[in-house]
Amino acid sequence: PPPAAATPATMAAAPPYAPVQVANQGTPALTGHGYAQVSGQPGKTHNEKRLMAMRAARLDAMRDLVEQIHGIHLTAETTISKAVVQNDSLGALVDGTLRGAKTVSIQPTGSDSYEVILSISADTLAYLVRALRGQV
Repeated sequence: PPPAAATPATMAAAPPYAPVQVANQGTPALTGHGYAQVSGQPGKTHNEKRLMAMRAARLDAMRDLVEQIHGIHLTAETTISKAVVQNDSLGALVDGTLRGAKTVSIQPTGSDSYEVILSISADTLAYLVRALRGQV
């Protein structure tokens, strides 16, 4: 059955920061998860910071998907002197194009952070792979 229309009474009963769930889009080929903290965001008001946290979490989820599709380039360097590690550094670079990602959910996690889940369908993933191989 279709959901009942929202009324002032049902809207008042909903929590102020309820999770956003998108309708089932079939089984995703890949999902990406992103997280961001509200208090660390720029903004004059709490609502501005919340919106920035949701945006940052979405970008983090996109980065997660790009890592899965294109891979990640790691650079590492370790300096050892007299059998003792003097310096150990690690860098990571993710670079790639992302298309067709759908928002699965945006929800608060705890009192000061948000989680965003994105997905890419198997068809979109197959297209991206063909495009990477120059077959599009």
